[in-house]
Amino acid sequence: QVQLVESGGGLVQPGGSLRLSCAASGSIFRTDLMGWFRQAPGKQRELVASITTIGFTNYADSVKGRFTISRDAAKNTVYLQMNSLKPEDTAVYYCRIFTTSLTRNYWGQGTQVTVSS
Repeated sequence: QVQLVESGGGLVQPGGSLRLSCAASGSIFRTDLMGWFRQAPGKQRELVASITTIGFTNYADSVKGRFTISRDAAKNTVYLQMNSLKPEDTAVYYCRIFTTSLTRNYWGQGTQVTVSS
């Protein structure tokens, strides 16, 4: 069993930055993917970025060049550095640990990010 606790959300002006953190309790397996997803009101939850245990990353086109996902294996923590934030980035951001086969699939409780002037 894995529990995920997110932190770092909040209100920021357009063009600003935030860093989200997701601390995982429990074992992280070599085959695990760690990712950030987001869900805006009235929209489906979507992948923002993911990272493998060996550091391969994947980003949604809408955040490429602005967001960076990283992980600290020693702390079992994954981060999402968000720069040049736009109002359309406003959403609840969720941390997830999963395998592509979904034999493992854990979600955090979510953290609100609001980009507004």
